[in-house]
Amino acid sequence: MSSTELPSAPAANVLPKVATVRVAEGERLRSVGLPGITLTVRSRPPAREGLPPALYVHGLGGSSQNWSALMELLEGEVDCEAVDLPGFGDSPPPDDGDYSITAHARAVIRYLDASGRGPVHLFGNSLGGAVTTRVAAVRPDLVRTLTLVSPALPELRVQRSAVPTALLSVPGVTSLFTRLTKQWTAEQRVRGVMHLCYGDPERVTPEGFSNAVQEMNRRLQLPYFWDAMTRSARGLVNAYTLGGQHALWRQAERVLAPTLLIYGGRDQLVGYRMRSKAARAFRDSRLLSLPDAGHVAMMEYPEVVARAFGELLAETAETAETAESEAAGGAGAAGRSAGGAGAAASGEGAMTEISGS
Repeated sequence: MSSTELPSAPAANVLPKVATVRVAEGERLRSVGLPGITLTVRSRPPAREGLPPALYVHGLGGSSQNWSALMELLEGEVDCEAVDLPGFGDSPPPDDGDYSITAHARAVIRYLDASGRGPVHLFGNSLGGAVTTRVAAVRPDLVRTLTLVSPALPELRVQRSAVPTALLSVPGVTSLFTRLTKQWTAEQRVRGVMHLCYGDPERVTPEGFSNAVQEMNRRLQLPYFWDAMTRSARGLVNAYTLGGQHALWRQAERVLAPTLLIYGGRDQLVGYRMRSKAARAFRDSRLLSLPDAGHVAMMEYPEVVARAFGELLAETAETAETAESEAAGGAGAAGRSAGGAGAAASGEGAMTEISGS
């Protein structure tokens, strides 16, 4: 792995100069060159040495900035990094133009393998929830725990408010939409996004709104912005149609890591009713229900999410200590403990539900 400046494109594909990406106080940005992709990674120096690593993965149309509030709250618990998926945030498009869920998951895996940070506490929101579910299923060695905020897993009955986003995957719709909204200001676009993603848009501070407008203006100057959105939406829809071992729900059942599921009661993109199915699918799950939250609980209620993750962290640390103690007690005791743990993990009763506000 090499940390580099963003690679220069061929003359025919020179990208226009755009405003720099916002970096919050205490954060750092770096560019990481990997085979076929270049990723921008946002990080916060840990409060002390020796903290376990964490990696955050954003959703469709998002970026690593979506995790800034939560990263600040957790800097004393984990060593935080958030990645911009290829084509989003400050990461350029992938060389092969592949925006499928599998390709995004491959990008995360490549980064973790190259950086040597795994196993990590892995976080995912929306599209990032589908991506990290796949990562946890196919590479359990890279994941300590999995925290999913409104994960975009297949629904039989899609919410009406989510249909416009799904339509981005239909050929021709994006070009039509861009023509129809050509006169929209960045402020209008941001208000629309916030009304769609927040349970209560009034929770957005004036500074937060201003920062979002600045970022929207920057993105609209990128020639690949809509292409990345369209192809990623199409990749998500295509993932919903996969069967067998590649089906997202089947992969959720394969996840071994302790999992925290967070669902918002006012989510207009992922159905609140899906929380029960998810809690049954992930074998070692805890469910945090936030009736007033929308699609981005880590931005609306970062303190609540941080507290829930802290409890997960403490619980898994206690479990690890118990396992080590039992192992030290002898091979026979360890064998009996493993058998009991396997029986508990295979049952649906492993789910714990928490209510938050």
